[in-house]
Amino acid sequence: MLCQFSKIGAATRGRVLENGVPYCLSVGSGYNRKAVSNKPSLYRGLPSDVRFASSLPTQAQVVICGAGVVGNSIAYHLTREGWTDVVVLDQNEIGSGTSHSGSGVLGLFKPSSERQIVTYSVNLIKTLQEQGHNLGFKQCGSLNLAQTRDRAVALKRRLAYTKPSGLECEWLDRHEIKRLHPHLYTGDLEGGVWVADDAVANPSAVCSTLAMLAQMQGAFYMEGCSVLRVITDEIPHSQIVPKVTQIVTSHGNIHCEYFVNASGMWARNLGEKSSPKVRVPAFPAEHFYLHTEKVMEALDALPVVRDYDSHTFCLTRNQEFVVGGFEKDAKPAFGSGIPSNWRETLEGDDEHFRTIREAAEHRLPVLKESQYKPLINAPDNFTPDGKWILGETPEIDNYFVAVGMNGNSLQGAGGAGQAIAEWIMYGSLSKEMLPFDVRRFVDLHNNRRYLKERTREVVGRHYDILYPGQCEYKYARKLRCSPINSEQEARGAVFGTRMGFERPLYFDITHKRGDPPAQMPEGTFGKPSFIDCVREEYHACREGVGVIDLSSFTKIEITSAGNQVVEYMQKLSCNDVNMPVGGVIHTGMLNERGGYENDCLLIRRADNRYLMLAPTTQQTRIMDWMRRQITAEACVSVSDITSMYTVLCVVGPKSKEMLSLMCNTDLNFYGHMAKEINIAYASGVIVLSFTQVGEPGYTLLIPSEYTLHIYSQLMKIGHDYGIRNVGMMTMRALRVEKFIPFWAEELDSTVTPYEAGRGYKVKLNKEYFIGKFALMRQANQGISKRLVHFTLEDTFDPDEDTWPWGGEPIYRNNIYVGNTTSTAFGFTLNKMVCLGWVKHTDGRVMSPDYILGNSRFEIDIGGRRVAAKASLQPPKMPVVKKDGFASYRPKSRGIVA
Repeated sequence: MLCQFSKIGAATRGRVLENGVPYCLSVGSGYNRKAVSNKPSLYRGLPSDVRFASSLPTQAQVVICGAGVVGNSIAYHLTREGWTDVVVLDQNEIGSGTSHSGSGVLGLFKPSSERQIVTYSVNLIKTLQEQGHNLGFKQCGSLNLAQTRDRAVALKRRLAYTKPSGLECEWLDRHEIKRLHPHLYTGDLEGGVWVADDAVANPSAVCSTLAMLAQMQGAFYMEGCSVLRVITDEIPHSQIVPKVTQIVTSHGNIHCEYFVNASGMWARNLGEKSSPKVRVPAFPAEHFYLHTEKVMEALDALPVVRDYDSHTFCLTRNQEFVVGGFEKDAKPAFGSGIPSNWRETLEGDDEHFRTIREAAEHRLPVLKESQYKPLINAPDNFTPDGKWILGETPEIDNYFVAVGMNGNSLQGAGGAGQAIAEWIMYGSLSKEMLPFDVRRFVDLHNNRRYLKERTREVVGRHYDILYPGQCEYKYARKLRCSPINSEQEARGAVFGTRMGFERPLYFDITHKRGDPPAQMPEGTFGKPSFIDCVREEYHACREGVGVIDLSSFTKIEITSAGNQVVEYMQKLSCNDVNMPVGGVIHTGMLNERGGYENDCLLIRRADNRYLMLAPTTQQTRIMDWMRRQITAEACVSVSDITSMYTVLCVVGPKSKEMLSLMCNTDLNFYGHMAKEINIAYASGVIVLSFTQVGEPGYTLLIPSEYTLHIYSQLMKIGHDYGIRNVGMMTMRALRVEKFIPFWAEELDSTVTPYEAGRGYKVKLNKEYFIGKFALMRQANQGISKRLVHFTLEDTFDPDEDTWPWGGEPIYRNNIYVGNTTSTAFGFTLNKMVCLGWVKHTDGRVMSPDYILGNSRFEIDIGGRRVAAKASLQPPKMPVVKKDGFASYRPKSRGIVA
């Protein structure tokens, strides 16, 4: 972990222009940089080792492309920790991109993963200002307004899980809001949240000050220098991930160990200037700000106002109002590429901005009497999911990305810079960054047409009410589809997307073939209107037969010429995966700290071949991780075969009887096994005696060209068995009720198998595997956090109350101890079920008695605490017996292979 903010000596403190903007500096450290340019004499009197540069060095440890606020933050944090061999390149001047033109708002009222990064940014800027730098930093607080009841629920839910972090925030009624901001019209408000520590700062001043400090600490800056190519040591057809070796620039070549792409709007284009190419799925959107002329009245003490339901925000700076927004239908910028004179091509679109201006004038009537300056068009980069893109790229080793600031570069710059610096110096992070990981994308996300379409929508989603699990994207859809997608749509599927893959969420029971495609109804925080659809699918899986399409799951084949693959897989897996051919085993793949890097199913296909099923979102991430474990001596090949197979999970007590009518193979499996058999007219179908939901049944891996045929036969023969299509929401209900943790919800790189209750899948008696030593220590010392199964008590009314949807705070004996992860209504238990992490309040080792003893647990759902019963074991579920269905025989005998 990087240390806290270092002190800058008095000789260098605060030496900036009055507006906070310095000229380009370089520090003579490690290179011959004694040449002095014709820069003004602003920096006379600085320490003697500070000089201006005239030529590019030929080598460096780290090269950063982009001298915006993010790139400068990375340089600042590296040099602060002693990594002074850093070169920062910019095609123009420091801060000449979009860093200078943002709103400067620093908002802390965010989901926890974002809040940690923004909190660091706030503390860094605050500290630098206290050291004498004029950054325009003011902790003026913010008012986050709700015009509707649903918006009030959304804000109260966030308020509930934010308060335990220590952030000072509270719910206010309209009268209290008026007292804090007298200019606001509050007559149509439900209320709002006051966040005392929210702040504003001058983005340009922060950007330039970080650059100045980085140079004083040893970094070398070169302006007017474009990166033309990133060179690697790529070996064609090799499984080894290539490394960065040198950077080709307009001023010559520079050899380096690490390269950071922090080039903002130009990042995607720069990613294509290497071999292999690097995916950087970010696209600029036009982003508008409207400033008033100076208002005589003192305004700068007023809080920032976010009127989410009007998609507007307003702040005050230098006695001016600044109005901005995140419009619902945004304008992608530079559709055919960013021109060199990009500033000159941008114009303020008053008609496009009119709805935001009118909404701001409604909320702040004083604006109607103000004089406006010309509308500013300040484009910024947006990502397909509206989250930052950070981390080491899967295509090239030691190539890092820090882009996609989504309309506010300043807000994430400090924390992102610290994270990337830590990542470079130590090879990993001490905290989980999964939501921002560059490896959460596949190739389609980097498609220009896809990005342009998605950008129209993703801007406005920053202020939308995102009902959990009910707010899917509208644009750039139906790109990756199962072979049975059209048939599922005809049967009433309501689709969502994961990694660009269309997946049925549930099937509308009111839909009839020939109707228009079924749509997700209006969202809710309470009982969803489609709950009856989920209930019927659930009971089909428990009592009859259900078919779940898991085609989006990642499928990876691991092979070797000899038996090297066994040693390789044993090293990666905490379970013993040296099982006989045809064996199936569930295992975790861990890091050196014992945390999960993957949760997967392995099938031994041959002595030298494994097939792996992994979560959908792991397609890029786990391929990258596994490739990085391959040594030159390993002779192992790892291949992504996701598109080759469709996965259908046939679940329920009648699944065996039904499937036996479609094949001549004995479906009695002894333990977890896999058989390659013929089903109906299709050959080469891999059948596993394993399901993902804890119910009896089979998982079918079907060559994609046979999928439609097998699915049609399943539905035809299954008719008399009560077969139903089953969506992801029902799958969630089944696995949450049975206490089955999933990747990225319960499991991540900070969670060990012992903490997740999966110690039985760890084989410490086998030879070395990654994470073994950490798990041995934990097995001896004990754990301080534990995944717990909760059922809400009868005081919770699922028909009337707001539901838990994940992230709710958990209290033990009135003390905060953790948060929920996954939630669902348990139809067998007839109760709301939550999974969640519980930590010991003082970090001590946790015994089962801490959970099961004299403990009173409550879960805070939007400000209301509900009693909950805790368990460390799956609930006892009644076994559903068959109802004596008469054996069904198909009319056509020919369907049995």
